[in-house]
Amino acid sequence: MDSAQQLIAEARARLGPKAVVIDPAEIEPWLSDWRGRVHGASAAMLAPASTEEVVEIVRLAAEHRVPLVPQGGNTGMAAGATPPADGSAILLSMRRMNRVRSISGENRLAVAEAGVVLETLHEGAHEIGMRFPLTLGARGSCTIGGLTSTNAGGTQVLKFGTMRSLVAGLEAVLPDGSVHNGLSGLKKDNRGYSLDQLLIGAEGTLGVVTAVALRLVPAIVGRAVAWAGLASPARALELLRFLEERTNSIEGFELVPQDSLDLVLKHVPGTRPPLSAKWPWHVLAEAATSAPGMDLGADLERLLGEALRAGIIGDAVLASNEAQADAFWKIRDSISEAERAEGQTLAHDISVAVADMPAFITRAASEVEQAFPGVVASGFGHLGDGNIHFHVRALNHAAPDWYEREGGEITRMVDDLVTAAGGSISAEHGIGQLKRSEFARLAPPGRIKALRAIKHALDPLGIMNPGKLLL
Repeated sequence: MDSAQQLIAEARARLGPKAVVIDPAEIEPWLSDWRGRVHGASAAMLAPASTEEVVEIVRLAAEHRVPLVPQGGNTGMAAGATPPADGSAILLSMRRMNRVRSISGENRLAVAEAGVVLETLHEGAHEIGMRFPLTLGARGSCTIGGLTSTNAGGTQVLKFGTMRSLVAGLEAVLPDGSVHNGLSGLKKDNRGYSLDQLLIGAEGTLGVVTAVALRLVPAIVGRAVAWAGLASPARALELLRFLEERTNSIEGFELVPQDSLDLVLKHVPGTRPPLSAKWPWHVLAEAATSAPGMDLGADLERLLGEALRAGIIGDAVLASNEAQADAFWKIRDSISEAERAEGQTLAHDISVAVADMPAFITRAASEVEQAFPGVVASGFGHLGDGNIHFHVRALNHAAPDWYEREGGEITRMVDDLVTAAGGSISAEHGIGQLKRSEFARLAPPGRIKALRAIKHALDPLGIMNPGKLLL
């Protein structure tokens, strides 16, 4: 019996059959990344129901020198939760750890286990008149542990920041089986290095996040959602600054090119164009307030009218009800789904300085399309925080080997353009497997050296999520 089989047998004996899944049919759906580009293998999927069971599993992994790959909702974009193809690692599913341990409006804090689905947390906060102000398209399946481990962003970063800003503390099992408990939610704690912050964004390479203390804010009592058509990304940023100078209620501001809108209308049932005419670019803007008595709809409508008269936008429509507001957001949230339905797409999750982003989008798209005639490059997403999803679609270049034959060259070009602009090749999706080589190629040597030193110090056996983040 090899080491992995010994671990599986001992885990089954100590934790029971519910914690050890060995049926290949049950494991198979969790062996590929969300985009279906990376495929792994695993002899079992371990599914602990408590922190104590995670401790037991990690200790067995260390004893038998068997790597673990933590996984939540498996909605990541960088294959960070996909096991190696050689079957050398065991999947560690956190989905059974799905309790909201506590939630308090008075403390403005929720403690949620790693397997809690984001939408479930949203609902729990709403029931007590509060809100967890991070959301994204995968909210119905992504989990708190995965969001924390990848330092997820989403559509409210403009006002509330990334997951790192919303975590008040966390609980995690470290590679030696010890437990770090930082769930007290203290606003001030100066006892040396912050293990909480070290584990946020570590992609499971330094330990297994088991629970997270999360900051809540008062629930929204009013919101207004609008869709505007305009000529360019530069005009979109001009609109954002115009709105920010006149109101502090803007929470979401998403850039959508016409080609992305067309794909959603083509592939996602029930979607309709918000405006009667096509525009080269579109903006989805949301204003929200927790203060009663404000008429955000009238305020936003007035501001958009002023922007129209100033020539910043060409047309706009204000959602007349919640259903229409949700329909606007469905378009934005469905872009990646529509691209996947259309065909092969190279997804680049990038950031540059906010002021530089409009020029970068148009320049980079033009340069990529000139270098690879026939592909289509465009950017969409969180313009207000400098994070755009810069995607390149294969179109007539599509072929089974396109990612291997041409994809690497395109990605290197995009990443070089981003680096030259002083930006980041990973704004919110993490490094995972897909960006490891580019990260190693482009990151400052000092940064790589420090990350490797931290990894070796905390995980000397290399059992935590091998093959991710660092080469």
